[in-house]
Amino acid sequence: MTATEHALELTRVAAEAAADKLGTDIVAFDVSDQLAITDVFLVITATNERQVGAIVDGVEEALRGLGEKPVRREGDREQRWVLLDYLDLVVHIQHTDERRFYALERLWQDTPEIRLGLDVRR
Repeated sequence: MTATEHALELTRVAAEAAADKLGTDIVAFDVSDQLAITDVFLVITATNERQVGAIVDGVEEALRGLGEKPVRREGDREQRWVLLDYLDLVVHIQHTDERRFYALERLWQDTPEIRLGLDVRR
C-alpha cells in the first residue's frame, strides 16, 4: 500500500507553504504501510516559536484553499511542536530543539521518503 494521490497532493501543497514561510529540513514519509490512521508524515523545522506559528498559519491557509481543514491541532500554546492532522496527512512543525531531540526521521527511516522537489532540506 502506498500513500494516496490525495495525500501526496496535500503533502506537496503543505510543503510548499512551509517553504514559503522559511521552514527548513522539510521531509515527508509515506507511513501508509505502518499506520492505518494516516498516509503521510510531513516534518518541518522552524528556528523559533514565532516561525512555528507562521508556518502553521501558512500550511492551514494553503490547505484551506483546497477545501481542507485539520481535524485535530495540538501544541498551539507552546509553539514548539505543532501537529496538524488532516487524516491522510499529519504535519509536524517543530522548533529546532524539538526536531533534534525527538528525531522523527530516525523513527521513520525505514519508510519511503516522498520526493517533494523543494530546495530547502539542509
